[in-house]
Amino acid sequence: MDMLGRKIVVASHNEGKLREFADLMAPFGFEAKSAKEYGLPEPDETGTTFEENAYIKAFAAAQATGLPALSDDSGLVVDALDGQPGVYTANWAEKPEGGRDFMMAMRKTEDLLQAKGATSPKDRTGRFVAVICLAQPDGSAEYFRGEAEGTLIWPPRGDKGFGYDPVFLPVGFSQTFGEMTAEEKHGWKPGQPTALSHRARAFQKFARARLGSE
Repeated sequence: MDMLGRKIVVASHNEGKLREFADLMAPFGFEAKSAKEYGLPEPDETGTTFEENAYIKAFAAAQATGLPALSDDSGLVVDALDGQPGVYTANWAEKPEGGRDFMMAMRKTEDLLQAKGATSPKDRTGRFVAVICLAQPDGSAEYFRGEAEGTLIWPPRGDKGFGYDPVFLPVGFSQTFGEMTAEEKHGWKPGQPTALSHRARAFQKFARARLGSE
């Protein structure tokens, strides 16, 4: 399925994710609009895996618009916390009065690590996971998974990126995701062999499979 020049819906209301998808999709000439631009509601993410939640969002947008829809579900998986927060990564940032506070979520993660005695880098390993789902209006779907390994640092560093980026130090780097520019964080463009971030790695697989990108 050649998708060059095709219309596609990015099934997200998250401004940070939308910016990242815009950066990743720019080289391919998509006519892309977000679910928010179409006035679509955010579906309840009731899945227990990244794949399930990605599908819920993508299929809802594809069904509502009649267009292919691309979504991702992503999160932080911390080994010392038995994989938490995982699919509930965004939930940890939810405030009782509404909205999200990721500084609060990062503090919660750090408090739990301290309670586990996880104070050295070897005890603070984890990964960002992103699963991209490409859903069609007929309900068919394809999945592309990307992971970025790293360690959790404290205090947070950097005001770029979004979410938990300021506490995530990717393996082999001295800057957190929160200290990297979008270009540094993604680390991939068409024609380049490697990607850095979890979302870029998932998108790279999507691009190679569906856009003919090398």
